[in-house]
Amino acid sequence: DLAGVRVTVTAGPTQEALDPVRYLTNHSTGKMGYAIAREAALRGAEVTLISGPVSLKTPAGVHPVAAVSAQDMFEAVKAALPETDILLMSAAVADYRPASVAADKIKKQEGDMSIPLERTPEILTWVSQNRHPGLFVCGFSMETQNMIGNSRAKLGKKHLDMVAANNLKVAGAGFQGDTNVLTLITQDEEVSLPLMSKEDAASKILDRILFLRVTGK
Repeated sequence: DLAGVRVTVTAGPTQEALDPVRYLTNHSTGKMGYAIAREAALRGAEVTLISGPVSLKTPAGVHPVAAVSAQDMFEAVKAALPETDILLMSAAVADYRPASVAADKIKKQEGDMSIPLERTPEILTWVSQNRHPGLFVCGFSMETQNMIGNSRAKLGKKHLDMVAANNLKVAGAGFQGDTNVLTLITQDEEVSLPLMSKEDAASKILDRILFLRVTGK
């Protein structure tokens, strides 16, 4: 049911360098994004998977694009967008990066240390300003409180068609596990999914996107 549809998925964390040895990152494993890419390929889609550093194998039939930093992921999304029908932004992209990257390892000194940070590129903001007719954009929202409210704010601010939201504090919905507990949020409704494997969650996400594209809701 996705034959001929061009799907781009972002997955995994980003790494923001502090020096040649250290970086800032998060706990994302990429499992949700890889499950989506695999399921989309099985359904016949032409899939591009833009992935941060993970220890997962690229699914069969999927075109991999490697990204390390948020800037890398931004450039990869910009390159893929013109040839994309459905964009699923499941990567956990860093919001901040060190304002400067040391050329050599930062040596330990007496006392505390502070690291000036600057914002990374707002990928979904750029997408909302450069989207072409017919593009469907699904964002992802990992929250620890006010999941629905924060996700609805993201839906509106980023002009998304759908947000797949979860609460990190809900059992089975964390980064590193093999399950998820999602709520699929659109302008008109919220569809709550029970605890299920990330493979099953990927199928439900794609089912919902197909329904919304067909019905135009």
